[in-house]
Amino acid sequence: MSDWVPTTCMRCAVGCGHMHRGADVGYGIDVARGDAAHPVNQGLACARGLRESKDPDGEWLTRPMVRSDGDLRQTTWDVAIAHAIEGLREAHEADSDSVAVLGSGQQTNEAAYALGKLARGGFGTRHYDANTTLCMASAVTAYYQAFGSDAPPCTYGDIDEADRHVVWGANPAVAHPVMFRWIRQAADEDGVEIVVVDPVRSETAENAERHVAPDPGKDLALARAILARIVETDRVDTAFVESATDGFEDLLASLPSAAEAAADAGVEMDAVDLLADALDQQALVYWGMGVNQHVQGTETARALIDLTLATGNLRPGGGPFSLTGQANSMGTRICSSKGSWPGQRPFADPDHRRTVAEAWDVPVDRLPDDPGPGPVGMLEDGPDAVWTVATNPVAGMPEADSARQALEDAFVVAQDAFHTETTAVADVVLPAATWGESEGTTTNMERTISRVRPAMEVPSGVRPDIDIIATIGNRLFPGLFGSTSPDPEAVFDEFTALTEGTVADCSGITYDRLEAEHAVRWPASDTDSSGSYRYYDDESWAFPTASGRAQFSTGRQEPLPEPAGEEYPLTLTTAREADGYNTGVRSRDGAAGVLVARIHPDTVAAHSERVVDDHIEIASRRGTVTARIDADEGVPTGMIWLPIHHPATNRLTLSDRDPQSKEPHFKQCAVKLAAPEADLPPATAD
Repeated sequence: MSDWVPTTCMRCAVGCGHMHRGADVGYGIDVARGDAAHPVNQGLACARGLRESKDPDGEWLTRPMVRSDGDLRQTTWDVAIAHAIEGLREAHEADSDSVAVLGSGQQTNEAAYALGKLARGGFGTRHYDANTTLCMASAVTAYYQAFGSDAPPCTYGDIDEADRHVVWGANPAVAHPVMFRWIRQAADEDGVEIVVVDPVRSETAENAERHVAPDPGKDLALARAILARIVETDRVDTAFVESATDGFEDLLASLPSAAEAAADAGVEMDAVDLLADALDQQALVYWGMGVNQHVQGTETARALIDLTLATGNLRPGGGPFSLTGQANSMGTRICSSKGSWPGQRPFADPDHRRTVAEAWDVPVDRLPDDPGPGPVGMLEDGPDAVWTVATNPVAGMPEADSARQALEDAFVVAQDAFHTETTAVADVVLPAATWGESEGTTTNMERTISRVRPAMEVPSGVRPDIDIIATIGNRLFPGLFGSTSPDPEAVFDEFTALTEGTVADCSGITYDRLEAEHAVRWPASDTDSSGSYRYYDDESWAFPTASGRAQFSTGRQEPLPEPAGEEYPLTLTTAREADGYNTGVRSRDGAAGVLVARIHPDTVAAHSERVVDDHIEIASRRGTVTARIDADEGVPTGMIWLPIHHPATNRLTLSDRDPQSKEPHFKQCAVKLAAPEADLPPATAD
């Protein structure tokens, strides 16, 4: 019988420890369960994390493929790698920025670090990013601006200490089931409540004591209304504000009246008072893509941070907690060189650029001096070659028809474990190892690093991400990697050495330490230290900002980029569903399946003459899809809810971006309904 292998679930960013056992006969994981010894989850595990680890429904890639005469055909690794190198080299010789590289929160820390080293230190391209920017960049930017460093200050340990759990623009009951179980258990204590802010009555709202539903996209107005109410009722923690923050007077000057902001947000004053009262308690404020995926996502996230600062809720048992989606989004942020150099070294700082160049033994002028235009911008720039790793931009980008066209116009290398809409348009497909086959580490949303281990050998025809990256890297840029099959532990040690002395110091974390302790939270500057609540020590506060203080903000609610109007009278919103993560490639059997739209029964009735066999056509200014109707009173009238991970949804969404974070505005756009064309099948990616 195969041995049990301790590893970490890669389904979402909670970072649960798993135990996997490989099949004795055949291939794959025979059994998966929670790891009672892992300090993050102590044996808890969600059903879908276990299922998608053990028995994913995606269409596996088992052999490299190269496009020939318009069709993808199986080939050898030598031929596929040679073809990939030829296309990438040709684009790079024209211009370093002619090569675009897009990574993923599905990679291990080691693979993400290696990909960033190749993109920045090999190609020297500005056109490098990860799909994590599509969901987390606004929170990242807000943390940097407020605190001088990225990542939540709070940890899972603070959940039990909070008296109020304010869940804003997130649905952890669906997206993070184990974490929501902790929140729900904490709320079972006398006097502890969950308050949800969401235009839709989500599964989390169904399990909460209170639900506030602002107008779609008006979260910043609501946050400002709450803060104005806290000021009006003299509930500011003046001692904390004066001792640990800057910018409060400027904030006060920018505030509207609570009543004015509440009207802008579409809520009554009793809802504002409910939330002001919640923040007057010991409160954790959680938020997700409902806040981040907005042209004012950074300003809205800053406003939520402001609420915690003004009420003194930046403290153990409280604080601003952005909920990360993909398993290793945090890892891409601290190690992949996409928005900062490893360890959150500032990108444009010449001293930090020189340190990185010396560590990589490359000319410093090869390294770009800005992080680039973001994932949407890199495709809009029309690169000659695009290399995607564990991501599916054809389905995941906003205004997806334009993204597909940009990829069809480029030479595309798609590296993935499963068939996706992107592998379908690629010129070279490189099958990569996935969960249960990979060696390395991952970093969860509370900054905890733990091991990822294989429960079986990598199958014939498939290679680990890090080997593919190093093979291509060494062929294009000899000596960039010491081996075409790098030891993940050596790569991890190289990464952690680069973080020494930084705000995201991981230099005290080693594979041996992870073997002994299972998981370690950064910052960890030596082998005995582990991060706790950030910026706080012995009742005093210190922030890596220019003044050493946390910073307030002054954002004002602006109009939506595409409000509903006469021609397109309804508002589309998008969100996660339980079985549709990461464009659903692990949870669908190679086919997109029926697109399902949640619509209020009154909205359905108002358009009943357009409904054909429970199906409706949904059109925006960018595209048209057909969906099956799910009449749902939890969705407000005048709104259409679509799952963001279905490959048809983003044919409708906007590519407008937050100017500070470059994160797209996925959440609100104007749509109209029409009768489906005769004999038109439900929408798919094609």
